[in-house]
Amino acid sequence: MPSNASDRTDKNTPPPLPAPLQVPVADSHTHLDMQSGTVEEALAKAASVGVTTVVQVGCDVRGSRWAAETAAAHDAVHAAVALHPNEAPRIVHGDPDGWSRQGAREPGGAAALDEALAEIDRLAALPHVKGVGETGLDHFRTGPEGKEAQERSFRAHIEIAKRHGKALVIHDRDAHADVLRVLKEEGAPERTVFHCYSGDAEMAEICARAGYFMSFAGNVTFKNAQNLRDALAVAPLELVLVETDAPFLTPVPYRGRPNAPYLVPVTVRAMAAVRGVDEDAMATALAANTARAFAY
Repeated sequence: MPSNASDRTDKNTPPPLPAPLQVPVADSHTHLDMQSGTVEEALAKAASVGVTTVVQVGCDVRGSRWAAETAAAHDAVHAAVALHPNEAPRIVHGDPDGWSRQGAREPGGAAALDEALAEIDRLAALPHVKGVGETGLDHFRTGPEGKEAQERSFRAHIEIAKRHGKALVIHDRDAHADVLRVLKEEGAPERTVFHCYSGDAEMAEICARAGYFMSFAGNVTFKNAQNLRDALAVAPLELVLVETDAPFLTPVPYRGRPNAPYLVPVTVRAMAAVRGVDEDAMATALAANTARAFAY
């Protein structure tokens, strides 16, 4: 077999099961609908290594409905529902690409965004929906023409989270200052989670003073991510969560291969090393923090 074909095979092969954690933890942010296999298989595999709870996160109306339905059907799953920051401009401009899976161009406009937000509002009221997210701002994928729709959507999600008493799950990519500004202007919900925390130590201190949770993903293990390890080192332990963001951000040494909730222990152990604590202490804190963040 040619080496390039072998490389492709390796990258498509799921990583092996890590050694089980002795203290069960939760994957605070995953996308089971984007992973191979069934929900039941994913949950069983995760539970076998001590990952006994997952938060399934929606990125558009269809995905949010699926998250709510999946959480209703599985005790180990909690749902978060939202329009991803990059979804809002697409709805306004009638663009079906990206997160949207409708398959046909919609009329778009402000009314279409209002309609989508109304459905997120309806879903957020359900008891098995524990979070509103992932919402926020993304200045990496969306240019200036989409910022107004993103910010309008973000503010609406903040209001929905506060009204329903749900956690706010934030996607913040290349938009730290603007995300913090909007949270300050709107007043953040009591429980706010920075998913896949991407700031530095200075921002971690700002988040800590505000009482925001910081959730670390597999990229905390990447060689070029010293800023994330510095942030983890200064973040109060009681405000730290762990996540996969699967199928994305698979931790080292499996970077580039499919991610899934069962790989959380790899990241937990890396986080414990950064903090200088044993993995049981790290897992105990993470489990308690996630339950507190999502009120389950």
